[in-house]
Amino acid sequence: MERRPPDKAMLSPMPADVQVAILAGGFGTRLAEETDVIPKPMVDVGDRPILWHIMQGYARHGFTSFCIALGYKGEVIKRYFHDYIALGGDMTVSLSEGTVEARGGERMDWTVHLVETGDGTATGGRVKRMGDYLRDGTFMLTYGDGLADLDPNELLAFHRSHGKLATITAVRPPSRFGGIEFHDDDTVAFTEKPQMGEGWINGGFMVFEPAVLDMIEEDATILEADTLERLADEHQLMAFRHDGFWQCADTLRDLRYLRSLWDEETAPWAKA
Repeated sequence: MERRPPDKAMLSPMPADVQVAILAGGFGTRLAEETDVIPKPMVDVGDRPILWHIMQGYARHGFTSFCIALGYKGEVIKRYFHDYIALGGDMTVSLSEGTVEARGGERMDWTVHLVETGDGTATGGRVKRMGDYLRDGTFMLTYGDGLADLDPNELLAFHRSHGKLATITAVRPPSRFGGIEFHDDDTVAFTEKPQMGEGWINGGFMVFEPAVLDMIEEDATILEADTLERLADEHQLMAFRHDGFWQCADTLRDLRYLRSLWDEETAPWAKA
């Protein structure tokens, strides 16, 4: 019988072994109404911060190890995870013994590394500062303000299929205006924020090999303008096309839209 080499995908780490890095240190100046006292990834959609929605999207597909780059008001994110269990269920406090016992509450099978990367560090620099947690193998990377109905396993499989150092997810951004659909009898219907038919952009869901970390020189390195462009010039960057839902919380209008989808129980990212 002919012996065949093991399938490459079978030798690859399982999703739980792949780190998911999230950039959560920016100032979020265009959402100043919400981010004066909390960082942008902690702005609520429903009763959960955007950051939780992003992490849940990965965890639903088996990715449960996270590394979060902190910067502006990073203590808010630390406090959220520190108190996640204690404040989510019942609690018994013994004042005489000085003990606190938490019971019940939501228990997520996640490991979360919270890394201080500095208030003024650029996006590439933040990735570099997380390097100690990312050098062991292929890692995912995304921003702390974007939601999509993306299956990260499909993204990871695409990345491994081409053998390049980096993969970005190309998305069509929602239109700023409502669209019009024409019926056969020339009557029309309005659609809210349709996907554009052209104009692909980087949707922020990325996969990198550890060698990319060596291409980031300093705190001032901008991931998008420096590292990704260099990877493109060296033909080491591929794009995974995602035709489904994608939306970032860039403005107050965007945030209201995401909240309306969640409140109406039609949020695509929660069903993927």
